[in-house]
Order: sequence, then structure tokens, then C-alpha cells
Amino acid sequence: MKLYSYPLPEDRIASKPARPRDHSKLLIYNTKTDEVFFDRFLNLPHHLPANSFLVMNETKVLPARVHAKHENGDSLEMLILPSEVDHKAGTVKATTNKRLRSGQKVFLAPGYVLEVIEETQKAFTFKAHFNLHHLSTLLLKIGETPIPNYIQNSGLSEKELRKKYQTIFAKNPGSVAAPTASLHFTPRVFKKLTAAGIPSCFITLHVGLGTFAPVLPEHLDSRTLYEEHYKISSTVTAKILELKKEGRLCTAVGTTTTRTLESFVLGGARSSPSSGATDLFILPPFHFALVDQLITNFHLPNSSLMMLVEAFLQYKRAKRHLVDLYALAIQNDFRFYSFGDSMLIL
Repeated sequence: MKLYSYPLPEDRIASKPARPRDHSKLLIYNTKTDEVFFDRFLNLPHHLPANSFLVMNETKVLPARVHAKHENGDSLEMLILPSEVDHKAGTVKATTNKRLRSGQKVFLAPGYVLEVIEETQKAFTFKAHFNLHHLSTLLLKIGETPIPNYIQNSGLSEKELRKKYQTIFAKNPGSVAAPTASLHFTPRVFKKLTAAGIPSCFITLHVGLGTFAPVLPEHLDSRTLYEEHYKISSTVTAKILELKKEGRLCTAVGTTTTRTLESFVLGGARSSPSSGATDLFILPPFHFALVDQLITNFHLPNSSLMMLVEAFLQYKRAKRHLVDLYALAIQNDFRFYSFGDSMLIL
């Protein structure tokens, strides 16, 4: 795991986003020339080839962290997985900070009871004793934004987090983590992209355990991760395929977008609505069939996200490994993780 481990000074962990968002730093790495440049995200369009197009994830983070009560009166913390709701079966999945047994009940709020059915893939499956169509509304009332543990002391209020830990184009509720590479975008950046003739497309992948859960030996053996749900409309699929046919370069904004696009290709890449669940684990070696360029943040050591980006560098025949680029970023005072700075790989 040497390619995915690196020392990071604690003061390099960003506790808040840049103000304004598009003033975050941007590391640009040209894999063909092996050149590295530094700039601000605001100037992203200047560094993209003129024949580029962007694809980004318009999922919306729900305040899915809930302080609940066990039937025995004990308090417990839950992370509800909104994309893992099965309305027909009346079930939902969630992780908890305490062990539970089948048949035990958990109280989210008066009248909102969950009963444990089973534990699968590090999450419990619960039978809901209430209408799950009300879940999103309930979470908005009682839930907290599920920011990662390393930024728990951000000093931001829940009201501020619901705005700042969210992309400006978030549309479809269902995620428990933000597609962080997209947090840097502002109306000003989109205006510059339009002026440069660089179109943008929007897909949805609801971020769940497949993105942030630790990589286990069985994941490496099977080259699969926990499933996450995605959707690409027929209009967007047709647009992406047409842009590729024109010879334009697909620029994936973030690892969640990359995972969705490559799953889309593996599923047949037809000009029709595409939706489903993906357990795709992208790590070296991997042939990227759709993504030509990548915008990404700086990720946790030994994470599946680092492995995806390293796979992309190796696919591009880059002379540097990801840890080499991370070392440069640290030397140049870049901020890391969810609220940190970003990188463009060409």
C-alpha cells in the first residue's frame, strides 16, 4: 500500500471551505509533458483544452446523522443511508456506533421506529414501522449533516454546514457525503466555462459506503466495493455520447462521477436512461473507456479514492505517482480532504 500512504501535517487538513469557494488552490498536472502548474480554481477554464466537456454529480447531501434511542434507553448514533430505502419492502439501511441484534428496535423520534432485520456489508437493514416516504422530511428536521470525523471541529453551525457541505447545483437528495471535487464550483466558474465553449453535463450517484468506507482485503480480492446507486437521464447519455463522438475530452469532476461514467460504459453506454447500482472498484490496472481528464480533491491515505486516481495516472502513462503529486501539494501549502483544494489531471 506504499502508493497510497503519505505523511500529512495536521494543519493541512481543511476544516472549512475556501472563501469564496472558487479561490481554492488548483494543482494542474499534464501527464503528457510531466509539467505541474499551480493556480486558483477560478481559472479552471483557462487550463482545460478547448475541446473539453465536464460531467459532474448533482446528488444532494441529506442530514443523515441521527441521534436515536435504543429500546433499552441507551443513546446511539446512526448514519441513515437514504439511497438504500426499499419502499416496497419498507426497509432502510444504516450504520450505527453500537452493535445491534435482530429484532431490536431503535427510536428515531416519537412515532418513528426501526426494527433490526439483519446486518449486511457493514450496515444494518431495518424494517421501518412508519411510511418511508416521510424519511427525507424527518431527516431535515432531526438530522445532522454527516461531515467526516476529521472536520468535526469546523466551528460551522448546522445551518452553515447544510449550505457549505453541498454543491451549488445539488439537486437529487440521497447522499451521505458530498461529491467534494464539485464544491469549488461557483456561478462565476460556470460563466467562464460557458464563455470558453466548454459544456457541462450532470449525472447522479448517491454517495454511500462505496465511497467512504475503508478498503477491506475482500474488496481487493473481488475488485468490488459496496454498491452505490446512480442515474443518468436519456438526454444526458445522448449528449455525452455525442460529445465523445465529436472528439471532445470527457472531464470527470470527482471520483463519484468517474465511477458512474465507467460503470455506464461497462453497462453498454446506450442513448437511453441509465440507472442502477454499481459496485465497481477502480484500482490499477484499469482501462478508462470514457474519462479523459479528471478533477479531484486530495484524499485520505489508503482510500479507494486514492486508488482510483492512481489508476487514472497509470492509465495516462504518467511519470509521477499520486503520492508524488501529494508531496508537491503539501510543499505548496495545499489544503487536503473534503473542504480542501483540488487537482486537474490532463
